[in-house]
Amino acid sequence: MDIRELILDMLMEIEGGRIYSNVLIRNVLDKYDYLPSKDKAFVKRVTEGVLERRIQIDYIINAFSKVPTEKMKPLIRSLLRMSVYQILFMDTVPDPAACNEAVKLAGKRKFHSLKGFVNGVLRNISRKKEEICSGRGAGFYPDEEKDPVMHLSVLYSMPEYLAKMWLDDYGMGKTKKMLQAMLGIRPVTVRWKESLPEKEKEDWLAKIKKAGMEVRQSPYLPYAYDISHADGVKRIPGFDEGLFAVQDVSSMLCIECAGIEKGSFIVDVCAAPGGKSVHAAEKTGKSGRVLARDISEEKMDLIWENVKRQKMDHIETECFDATVYDKSLSKKADVVLADVPCSGLGVLGRKRDIKYNLTKEMLVELPGIQRKILSTAWDYVKPGGLLVYSTCTVRKEENEENVRWFLGHYPFTPENISGRLEGVPETETAAKGYVQLLPGIHETDGFFIAVFRRKAEDER
Repeated sequence: MDIRELILDMLMEIEGGRIYSNVLIRNVLDKYDYLPSKDKAFVKRVTEGVLERRIQIDYIINAFSKVPTEKMKPLIRSLLRMSVYQILFMDTVPDPAACNEAVKLAGKRKFHSLKGFVNGVLRNISRKKEEICSGRGAGFYPDEEKDPVMHLSVLYSMPEYLAKMWLDDYGMGKTKKMLQAMLGIRPVTVRWKESLPEKEKEDWLAKIKKAGMEVRQSPYLPYAYDISHADGVKRIPGFDEGLFAVQDVSSMLCIECAGIEKGSFIVDVCAAPGGKSVHAAEKTGKSGRVLARDISEEKMDLIWENVKRQKMDHIETECFDATVYDKSLSKKADVVLADVPCSGLGVLGRKRDIKYNLTKEMLVELPGIQRKILSTAWDYVKPGGLLVYSTCTVRKEENEENVRWFLGHYPFTPENISGRLEGVPETETAAKGYVQLLPGIHETDGFFIAVFRRKAEDER
C-alpha cells in the first residue's frame, strides 16, 4: 500500500465534495487498520494538515508557479498541496523525499509530461523554505498593518469573509488566538462515567497510560480527560465497555449549566450523536427520563449507538423534526435541550472542511432555522423549568442575537449560570444567562450556551 497515493485519493475525494473529511478519514483508517500505527498517523496528519492549511499552501504554491492552483489539473493540485505540507510543516519528512515521491506519483498517475513542473515547483519552495517559515514569513505573506484581513486569511488559512467577521466581532488579539487554536492538533476528549466507582476510574487511567497514550484531566471538570496518541477512539481502553463518552468539554459544560436534578424529565430536541442526552441521563439517574430526538434515521442510529454502548436504558429515542410542534409535550419537561443546527465555526479544529463548504447564503439562512426550532421547543418546558440553547459556533447572529430575539418573544427570563462555570475564565456574561466559549481563550471548542427559565403562569 502506497500511503501517499492513498492520501492523494482521499484529498481528491474530499475536494470533489462527495464526503466530509472526518468521515472519510475514519472510514479509510478502519479499512486499512492493518497498516502500522506510524503509517496511519502519517495518513491522518497529512490529510488533515492539507485541509486546515489549504489557503496558506495555495498562496505559497502560487508564489512559485506560473499556473495558479485553481487552473491546475485537480490531481496535480492535490499532489502539490500534500507535498508542500510535508516540506513546510513536517520535520520528520526530508524535503528530497517529499519531492521525489511526488514526482513518482505524477508519473504513476499518467501525468508524465508534468513531472518536471511538479519537481520544479517543489524544489523551489524547498530552497526558499527558511524565507517562508522564518518569523512567520515576514515580507512573504500579506502585511498585517496594510491588509489585516488578507494577512489573517493567508497565515491561518481562513476564508476572508470569516476572518473579517471575527476581526470585527472580537478584535485582532482574540481572533489570532482563535485562529491559531483552530490549527492546533486536538486530542480526543472524553467524559468518564461519573456513576462508576472511583477505583474503577483509577484502573482505567492506568490502562490508558500502559497502552502508551497520554492522559490529562480538564482544568474545568473532574470527569473530563484529554487523551493523546490514541490510535482511534475504539483503541482507548474501556470503549467497548461504555466506561466513557467521546465529548468535548464545552458540551459537558452545557449539561452542567442545565442544573439537571435526579428524577427530572429531559427533552433533547436535536440530540445526535447523543452525547448530551447520555450525559443528561447520568444526571437524572434511573428515576429520571430522557427523550432524545432528531430528524433522520441516520442521526437516530448515532444516538442509539451511544445509548446502547453506555447502557442508558432510561433514554427514549424518537425520529422527530424539531421544527414541528408536538402538543403532547406541552409544559411537560423540566429541562429542554436545544443544541440546534449551526454553522459549526467553533469546531473547525476538528472538522476542517467546514470553512470551505460554508456559503454566505447558508449563514444567512441558519438563524431562521434556529428560531423556528426555538419557537416549538419553548412550550415543552414546564413553568419554572429551563430551556438550554446551544450551538458549536462563534457567530453573534446565531448566538447573542438569537438570545435577544427569544427573550423578546417568549415568557422566559435569563438564568444566572455563573455558579455552574466556576474555574472557567472569561465568563462575565454568565450572570446574564449565556456564555461564549472561544478556542484559544478557553480550553474547549468554540461553543455557545444560553439558559432561560420559563416564567410561572401568574408572572406573564
